[in-house]
Amino acid sequence: MDNRSNKALQLFKSEVGLRFQLYNSLFTSLPFHRIEKTGILLSLLSNNCDEGYKKHLSPIRIIDEFFNRHTSYTTEKEKADLLFRFVQYVERQVVLFDALEDAAFTQVHDLNGVGTLKQLESEIIQENKQKELGEKLKDFSVRLVLTAHPTQFYPGPVLGIINDLSKALSNNNTNLINTYLQQLGKTPFFKKKKPTPYDEAVSLVWYLENVFYSAAGRILSNLKSQFPDTVDKKNPVIRMGFWPGGDMDGNPFVTSDITRQVAEALRGSIIKCYYLDVRRIKRRLTFSGIDTLLNDLENKLYSNLFIPGIKTELTKEEILGTLELIKKIVIEQHNGLFLHLVNNLINKIEVFGLYFASLDIRQESTVHGKLLDTIAAKTDLLPPGYGKLSDEEKIKLLSSVAGPFNPGQLEDTVQQNTLMAIAGIKEIQQYNGEDGCNRYIISQCNSALNAMEVYGLFLLSGWEKEEMNIDIVPLFETVDDLKNASDVMKTLYTDPAYKKHLELRNNCQTIMLGFSDGTKDGGYLMANWSIYKAKEKLTKISREYKVDVVFFDGRGGPPSRGGGKTHRFYASMGHSISNKEIQLTIQGQTVSSNFGIVEAAQFNIEQLLNAGISNDLFSARHITLTKEEGVLLEELAEAGFNSYKKLKDRPYLADYLLQISPLRFYRETNIGSRPAKRGVSSGLSLKDLRAIPFAGSWSQLKQNVTGYYGVGSALQQMEKEGKLVQFQKLYKNSLFFKTLLDNCEMAMLKSFFPLTAFLSKHKQFGELWQMIYNEYELTRQYLAKLTGHHELMADYPVDNLSIQMRERIVLPLLTIQQYGLTRIREMDEQQMQSPMKSIYEKLIMRCSFGIINAGRNSA
Repeated sequence: MDNRSNKALQLFKSEVGLRFQLYNSLFTSLPFHRIEKTGILLSLLSNNCDEGYKKHLSPIRIIDEFFNRHTSYTTEKEKADLLFRFVQYVERQVVLFDALEDAAFTQVHDLNGVGTLKQLESEIIQENKQKELGEKLKDFSVRLVLTAHPTQFYPGPVLGIINDLSKALSNNNTNLINTYLQQLGKTPFFKKKKPTPYDEAVSLVWYLENVFYSAAGRILSNLKSQFPDTVDKKNPVIRMGFWPGGDMDGNPFVTSDITRQVAEALRGSIIKCYYLDVRRIKRRLTFSGIDTLLNDLENKLYSNLFIPGIKTELTKEEILGTLELIKKIVIEQHNGLFLHLVNNLINKIEVFGLYFASLDIRQESTVHGKLLDTIAAKTDLLPPGYGKLSDEEKIKLLSSVAGPFNPGQLEDTVQQNTLMAIAGIKEIQQYNGEDGCNRYIISQCNSALNAMEVYGLFLLSGWEKEEMNIDIVPLFETVDDLKNASDVMKTLYTDPAYKKHLELRNNCQTIMLGFSDGTKDGGYLMANWSIYKAKEKLTKISREYKVDVVFFDGRGGPPSRGGGKTHRFYASMGHSISNKEIQLTIQGQTVSSNFGIVEAAQFNIEQLLNAGISNDLFSARHITLTKEEGVLLEELAEAGFNSYKKLKDRPYLADYLLQISPLRFYRETNIGSRPAKRGVSSGLSLKDLRAIPFAGSWSQLKQNVTGYYGVGSALQQMEKEGKLVQFQKLYKNSLFFKTLLDNCEMAMLKSFFPLTAFLSKHKQFGELWQMIYNEYELTRQYLAKLTGHHELMADYPVDNLSIQMRERIVLPLLTIQQYGLTRIREMDEQQMQSPMKSIYEKLIMRCSFGIINAGRNSA
């Protein structure tokens, strides 16, 4: 461990570890019903768990022994009541730990160190690369797209408490800390009603207002002050995207009305931010000539914000024009006094416009196909035999179809809303600006026809070809779709109508690649390698047709869904992969863990900016995989896929997840508006199951299959073929391969097999459990051979300790959850009807909250 890492670790131990113990003791003195006894008993249960798992006891044995040794409870109801109190207590312990980590962020992380803009600035000046930086920043940007995927269990009020608590902890304000802990004790964590898509949008707008608004402004100000002539006004370097309210895929609750309401909320929210900033500036810029300009601007913003029914066509350009005039007066007449305040607001307006975040519309490809079939059946806009035509014939027809078609003729509400959303984009653009909504994403895209169906639907919704200022974004997700992606794009690039459309979009094509479904479909190695290869092929074919390709990565929180050390993946892309922009989804707990406070958001955005810029200016020549390295990784991915396929094809795998994990209770958590699976069938198949509940279920089992399964078997296969030494060399030389395995180690460190070891003797699931455990141990063994470390995540000591502490906090919850699941299985096997069954179901569901929140990137 180097000195920097050791210093960070010691700071983490003192600022987070020791302070957690100190403030955790405050919980027992809070004036709540029986809380002191709850805290003491929870401590005893935690010790029982530690000792019990060392003795190979099951969760049932551990909980039963706890009640026998430490309580006088005799009825199941009394015991369940205490377990619920434990859950509530641990939920608040997790919040305290979150707040302590946030408070210590600036001390534990080097804000001017490796990967930051300050480090990049030094390198650019040293290497005299200012001109190259200017060229790069003409069109390079980082786009963070906030999604509504249901992995965030904190309700809005709790997020606010975490934010305030972390500030009080930073200032060592004991009185405030105590007050906020009391507030936390009285604030409910459980949502009694399922949120609407609009509710989800509002909860994420909180982050836009309180975190991203300030963080983006700071970054742009720093860049402009260091390199004043490099940042292009037309390209603000940071962009925000937004899915809640526009993501219709599999979510029947997202209607065209909701989409419009969310767009209005985003516009209102950013105008409010500008309004408050203008009022702050007014307190400083009290000079003659400027005060009237600021008053006029304040009134315009006020009218759009607070007067009911008023929604003027205020534009970004109009606001910037006023501020540029004020800036000129400040410089020429007032010696630049308080100029930084004006510049900072200008920077924010350049980033956020009047839309705050660009609202993406997304729908699944099969919906478009069925919608066009319906239009063909109901009108003569498409020929009656449309459904029987070949793909080529359909593409030709859709290139020249004309509308508009009246959505009122449709009986199916999903089809109706899809068409109305397409038509409604015009109104959003009118008030929020073109960037407010100009992308349409096609889920499950597997053909060129899927993209042209969307093109045709825009024409049928009243759009003219020449005014279609929309990026049509295919999303390739499964292993097969990723393999075929370059052929699909070649067909589109050579289609006359689509080629003309691309010319209108400056010959720039955005392509989305989904990590989640790829991992579920092909396993960890194959998914990551398939995406890498797809990017190489798509870059090659796009360059051939003189198209600038931009990759939009659907990354989740955990490594198994493309998360983990995300910025390191971008730093590891070589010259063979387009690096025009970095675009990725930010979802669930990843929003609160990586972007929960301004300092963390600034640090993590800077890491991404640094990765993308450095790739072009400095290191890409060193990191592009050689042909031989590519062959090695292809062989490894294939071996990993074969191993994962054996697990996926096991007959009881779906039953295993249903019976042993909390999967079947996901829909009751009331954290997301979207159903847990696609389709309306009552049964469960792995194909229909969405990637989030799939990965989340493995996470709560503490088996994390999607983050490592197949890696050990694949490396063992390579060793048998005499290639292990080559992989040891690859680990040292390839940042891509090292990052792949580093993230794998993170998933493994969050695994805990003693929790479910009792299943090893289960008549139905014993063999399956043993198969997973053997792969885990095999992977651990081979990672040690590659890395030279016998401890997982040895290169990241702070992350290692953070994970271990979080896992220890939630160990009682994991035990209680498995206790409840086992009790329900016993009742089902004995066909017992008991009022306790519904209580255990609620208990299992409540445990999910704390477990996933503690994991921060576990689903």
